[in-house]
Amino acid sequence: MEVNSVEVNSSYWDQIKAQMKGRNVSNKSLATWLDPIQFVESKQIQDRLRFVLGVPNPLHQYYVVENLQDKIIAEISDSYKSPFEVEFVITGQAMPVPPESPQALEEAFSKPSSQSAYSQYKDNRTPHSDPLNAEMTFSTFVVGKNSEFAHAACYNVARNPGADDYNPLFIFGPVGMGKTHLLHAAGNYIRENSPHLRITYISFERFLNECIAAMRHHQMDKFRLKYRDNTDVLLVDDIQYIGKGEATQNEFFHIINSFIDLKKQVIVASDRMPKDILNIEDRNRTRLERGLIADITMPDLETRIAILRYKAEKLGLRLSEDVVTYIGKISKRSIRELEGNLKKIKMFSELQGLEINYDLVKRVLAQHETQVSISVEEIQRIVSDHFEVRVCDLKSSTRAKPIVVPRQIAMYLIKKFLDKSLVDIGKAFGGKDHTTVMNALERVRYLQANDQDIFKDIEELSTRIHNITGV
Repeated sequence: MEVNSVEVNSSYWDQIKAQMKGRNVSNKSLATWLDPIQFVESKQIQDRLRFVLGVPNPLHQYYVVENLQDKIIAEISDSYKSPFEVEFVITGQAMPVPPESPQALEEAFSKPSSQSAYSQYKDNRTPHSDPLNAEMTFSTFVVGKNSEFAHAACYNVARNPGADDYNPLFIFGPVGMGKTHLLHAAGNYIRENSPHLRITYISFERFLNECIAAMRHHQMDKFRLKYRDNTDVLLVDDIQYIGKGEATQNEFFHIINSFIDLKKQVIVASDRMPKDILNIEDRNRTRLERGLIADITMPDLETRIAILRYKAEKLGLRLSEDVVTYIGKISKRSIRELEGNLKKIKMFSELQGLEINYDLVKRVLAQHETQVSISVEEIQRIVSDHFEVRVCDLKSSTRAKPIVVPRQIAMYLIKKFLDKSLVDIGKAFGGKDHTTVMNALERVRYLQANDQDIFKDIEELSTRIHNITGV
């Protein structure tokens, strides 16, 4: 097939692979996973061409989708200028890495997510047909203390979109906690109960790309028609990237304003609070803060175990209590990590034909177990979220009390959990002198003993860090 003077065949695919390896010479593992991918066919699917690529087995498919898919799409788009999508099918050929190696599985599942085995590029569909994952509903979201407020907020907004004063609804929390699930759940609920409403679900990076393309091709009227006039409910994921483009911020500001004025609903998700988003304009920050802000944190062990049981049932797995507890204890960073570890065990069991038991799970996840830790930056982020200040303020020279106390507590927690030197801690806070750090530690010890509120703050922060490190 020939489109835009590009002949799509096995030679074209070989050229794509060669270009990718040429751009990533230092990545020694790239060829291991890229070379076995073969061109199968290309076929026209409605308004786009589908590239069908063959991979040897499910493990290879999972790794490629999680780690190489975006790079492949970007490489193809450099030479193929029409809408297309890529699908990876299993051909049953030999494994590139021995399936009995837990290290190979560790690498393959290093970035777990819920992507499908094919991806689209340059999607020009109408807003109403934007993809909502039918499996991500309120009933399939396991609610814990960490997420009950965000879940309730999304559910109430979905029942009466645009009717309450929760506009926009801003969901924030660390990566992999279920924010995207709640966006899809709200969209699916609205679609089922208010089918007349037109829904657009989009990541902000895609919104940014569409806006730039519309400017380049002088199609801003069409762009505005899509988002302002042809959408009743706007669901935007990863809004933290709003600071990447000034012109895009301007368009988004006017879209938000029009939605609020017309009582149309906006729900956005971010991995940080509006005030912590880099390069965000004040007018956009205040618009995002004007509605309701709901946070999601890492679930406690009890909730993680409940999520595991639900996920295992969906995958058709029967797990013993000790297996579920073990996976829950070492999967402390995100729900996405929890699900990734479960899929890793399932894949290993199927490839080896082994029953899932405690010894097998310990062997497969041994490397993961030894890697559970926390960084200085993560502790700074946890403290900044708790006190609702910016990380950059913690590193600044300001002596304002609302900043000084959180800064001192962050220094104290880094010393407690990471045992860094005073000099290293000072460097992490904008080059503070080691005597400043020493005074901060003494001050926090004093406040712990004499200020009940500070004592409770430190207890809560220590619990959150303990949930990640187990220390």
